[in-house]
Amino acid sequence: MNPAKMNNAARKNLKKFEDIVRPKNIIAEVRKIVRLMVADFDFSWVKTVYQDITKLFEGNFVGYRKCNTKYHDLRHTEDCLLEFARILHGAFLHGHNISVKSVQLGLISALMHDTGYIQKMGDGKGTGGKYTLNHVERSIEFAKRYFIMKGYLIDDYIFCKNCLKCTGLNVKIKNIHFLSEENELVGKILGVADLIGQMSDWNYLQKLKYLFEEFQEGGVTNYKTEFDLMKKTAEFWDFTQKRFQTELGNVDRYLQDHFRVRWGINQDLDRLAIEYNINRLKYILENFPADYQRYLADEHLPEHLPMGPFDAANVAL
Repeated sequence: MNPAKMNNAARKNLKKFEDIVRPKNIIAEVRKIVRLMVADFDFSWVKTVYQDITKLFEGNFVGYRKCNTKYHDLRHTEDCLLEFARILHGAFLHGHNISVKSVQLGLISALMHDTGYIQKMGDGKGTGGKYTLNHVERSIEFAKRYFIMKGYLIDDYIFCKNCLKCTGLNVKIKNIHFLSEENELVGKILGVADLIGQMSDWNYLQKLKYLFEEFQEGGVTNYKTEFDLMKKTAEFWDFTQKRFQTELGNVDRYLQDHFRVRWGINQDLDRLAIEYNINRLKYILENFPADYQRYLADEHLPEHLPMGPFDAANVAL
């Protein structure tokens, strides 16, 4: 973020901002957030699933290979989990009554939402990126196998299945047969968390090259080259915001209340992080198209890169 060009106040703001948006211990932060809603929340079930999903991505889950997609990795799953907890907390602050069971199943759904990228044993061709276009269905398949293996209730699996469907970019929410209004709310929150979680990540721009590789292998034809994907990323953010409005109930609006209560900052810091990523990408592509990859890394930021919302005069953390 070019700290050498910032004054002390701006540098302190930025460091605090980074630590809040993506804390070092994601799971500890999720626990804190959930207990702002349910003080005595029992994490044992979620902890078990988290441990199993970690084993899955690390190649230690029976019947599955190690995750070999560099964009849809365990880091992204954790980011989605954190984002889900944040939006759910904001919804709670807005007066939504959310049962303990729905909180549990929502967190479990977030943990399982990209398991469809993991290859099964015996599937040695390519990477999990080849499942890009049907990874949601494969994630649902994994959830079903997991719930049966663990002896969990069928209705709990259906709840999670409906939530996982909400992460599909072309899915019409009205066509999902939710068990309840609460199931629909949790599903929409997961659909938004999946997108905001990845786009607000400080590594988002650096990881776009890996997303292009997954798209190529998976048969996504929207982008002819890596540079083409980079150029169209701002358009994707526009598409994402429209999807929030038309399909996902604008649940992203709850984030500001979360940050206000959790951190005493009356701003949606995740949106600021996304806007910074998008503006930074635009600036680099416009000014350094031949050397854009070099400037996507923090250690090689352009000298006059606009700080935008991170200027000390614009945001006081």
